[in-house]
Amino acid sequence: MLLKTSLRSFLAHKWRLVLSLLAVVLSVAFVAGTLVFYNTATSTFDRLFAATASDLSVRKAQDELTADSPGRASTVPVATQQKLAAEPGVKAAVGNVFSSSATLVDPATNKVVGPTTGAPTLTGNWTESPRRSVDITSGHQPQGADQLMLDADTAKKAGLGLGSRLRVIAESGTHDFTVSGIVTFRTTNPGAALAFLDTPTAQRVLLGTEAYTSVELFGDGSRSNDELKTAALADLGSGFDAKTAAEQQKENSAGVGSFLKFMKWAMLGFAFLSAAVGIFLIVNTFSMLVTQRTREIGLLRAIGGSRSQVNRSVLVEGLILGVIGSTIGIGAGLALAVGMIQLMQATGMNLDSSSLQVTWTVPVVGFAVGLPVTLLAAFFPARRAARITPMAALLDHAAPAEPRANRIRAVLGLVVTGAGVAALALAAGSPGSTGGLLLGLGLLATLTGSVVLGPLLVSVLVRLLGGLLPALFGPAGRLAQRNVVRNPRRTGSTAAALMIGLAVVIGASVVTSSMVGSMTSQIDKSVGADYVVDGGHGALTPAMIDAARRTKGLDHLTEQRNVPAEVTLPDGGTLRTRLAVSNADFLRDFRLPVATGSAEAVFSGGGLSVGQDFADEHHVKVGDQFAVNYGEGRTQTLRVAAVIKTGNQLFDQRFFTDSDTVAKAMNGQLPLTGVAFGTASAGADKAAVLADLQKSLAEYPQLVVKDQAGYKEMVKSQFDQLLAMVYGLLGLTIVVAVLGVVNTLALSVIERTREIGLLRAIGLSRRQLRRTVRLESVVIALFGALLGTALGLSWGVTARAVLSEQGLTVLTIPTGTVVTVLVGSVLVGLVAALVPAFRAARMNVLAAIATD
Repeated sequence: MLLKTSLRSFLAHKWRLVLSLLAVVLSVAFVAGTLVFYNTATSTFDRLFAATASDLSVRKAQDELTADSPGRASTVPVATQQKLAAEPGVKAAVGNVFSSSATLVDPATNKVVGPTTGAPTLTGNWTESPRRSVDITSGHQPQGADQLMLDADTAKKAGLGLGSRLRVIAESGTHDFTVSGIVTFRTTNPGAALAFLDTPTAQRVLLGTEAYTSVELFGDGSRSNDELKTAALADLGSGFDAKTAAEQQKENSAGVGSFLKFMKWAMLGFAFLSAAVGIFLIVNTFSMLVTQRTREIGLLRAIGGSRSQVNRSVLVEGLILGVIGSTIGIGAGLALAVGMIQLMQATGMNLDSSSLQVTWTVPVVGFAVGLPVTLLAAFFPARRAARITPMAALLDHAAPAEPRANRIRAVLGLVVTGAGVAALALAAGSPGSTGGLLLGLGLLATLTGSVVLGPLLVSVLVRLLGGLLPALFGPAGRLAQRNVVRNPRRTGSTAAALMIGLAVVIGASVVTSSMVGSMTSQIDKSVGADYVVDGGHGALTPAMIDAARRTKGLDHLTEQRNVPAEVTLPDGGTLRTRLAVSNADFLRDFRLPVATGSAEAVFSGGGLSVGQDFADEHHVKVGDQFAVNYGEGRTQTLRVAAVIKTGNQLFDQRFFTDSDTVAKAMNGQLPLTGVAFGTASAGADKAAVLADLQKSLAEYPQLVVKDQAGYKEMVKSQFDQLLAMVYGLLGLTIVVAVLGVVNTLALSVIERTREIGLLRAIGLSRRQLRRTVRLESVVIALFGALLGTALGLSWGVTARAVLSEQGLTVLTIPTGTVVTVLVGSVLVGLVAALVPAFRAARMNVLAAIATD
């Protein structure tokens, strides 16, 4: 009987539940779609790695400190490949030459060919390997020193084909080739660009020596991969590293998996945030439905229905909503996963949408999100429904909220909010980990307190916000103001959904704007160089440095390298880091904020600078000596010559030293330059020198050549990209919040059907009625936006203070974003009111008056 009653009630109000259903669908779809996309992407890459991995890959053993040094490719002698080919159980031993540091350029346009971010550009030799990732689909393999093959995806994007010219810029110099063939991936193109040369040419261009970067072994089946590994290492002796197919797959999957996992958890985080926002929408829906069914529930109680039966009846309706919404959401998640795959294809990662990986975790997690959300949201309206007495059946309206409940809400809200404000205040004065913990507690408490206090704030803030409505819009404005404050709890929960999303947006904007402002301020204070030449994802070769130095009007060019090193501390501990290695010209381009010691001594031979935080933590002072290990047995002792003040992102967590000193320990084999800084000669036209510098390096389009203003803009654009991603993901939360406003207004119109009929009967026009509904929507949205802005600003300002020791020294309030949010909230209110206002205006006056 209970289930039958619940089903009938659900079906009787199904259209009133549509938007709540949509909120559940969106949240579950995002979760399910993320999981399906992640499973499909990882499965696709696993298949790619499994299909192309050799049985055993042999490389030169590298010290971890030198493995990532730019321009230092480890090589395997040709004799090693010949020796491995003679091993028992080896069917083929293929010598590979591959480099990720070379750049492909179209000489006709002087533009970089291939990805400029994310996936690599791989240039190597073409071999007749038993397992290849690509096949030749047109043309032929490279024959001679002037031919090259290119992958089909890269060729299509760059508009290249057979006979096209292509330039390869490597450490050895610039080399021009003709495209002799096009290759196509057998499985999935992970977004990389592939170029193939013949083996002698690849060795000469990429390595500068007759050797290989690895030898790939393929067995004949008589030995297992582990047996091949044991035999190979025993035969070769020390100095080599070997990985079986399983080990190669694990290593490759780990590299791709870190990026995919980041995407997965970021998107899941916003999906759960949207689910939390959806709770407010569903609470409002069920609360209004319970209010509209007061007489019905009263009659049910009058004929013998118990409180628990009424409670369970509403919860069962919530369960039905959750089951239906979760089911539809899981299906929508599959469509979303396909869309995400298509988006990745647009960026060059050709995932296969025809082989979606829908594991058992997808429906389980989907229902685990959808069902608790709806049941939790329905719980509070169900409790209120259970308190309805049989006498309510005789009343036209539900009893007003109990004053005692409002007092409890006020006390609880003030206590929680006060605790949150106190935590934020303490966090602002406690930079570091303690401040971070207090910030998290304050954020949670102020958010909870704002939600609890929301209904009580409605009466105060809405009267202020709506104070001008009667003067500006007459009777329609007065009605709108009174309708909004008529049910503060409903208005508060509707606005809370919008408040949460906007608070996160404003908070993130404050932090990122402060990052940009702090970095800009630090550049102004600390950087004297006029120009920066950045290799991007690659390094600056000697030819590039020479070309830049020949620029007319350039006084000097300071090279800076990052050298991997392991530092032994005075207390016996070790630290693996990268030394910022330069020469004395560095002090002509930068002003080091020295706390103690001398900046000049850092670059005068054997000197080293450390940060103030590091010095305090490890009790280091000027004059202390560090043993430094550069790998491969190369060591030296450096003396602390200066302690650098913290709070500057350009210098924090960095160790500066002299390039000549490090070069002696490394036998002159310093890594390639990572970035260079230039200064114009006295009296030179800086704009003209910049133009000449860009012209000098024009044949290297992969380089970034900027003046100080351009460098600041580049830094800002990087933060803007991060913020744009946050805005995009938060869009789902905003959509759910807008649905909440629409649903509240739609149900409110239904609830006030008779009232609307009476107003129309005494002279309220259709236009005035539509305006009333629109003004209600705008006031609710603006109320939520103001609360969200206040919360976001408090969070952002506090977060900036907590991060002040990490370089966020300048507080920047993004007034443009704040104004946009407030103006946007008005537009949100207008859009949300379109359908409810239209429906209200179309009501038949007599039918509306006759509604019971």
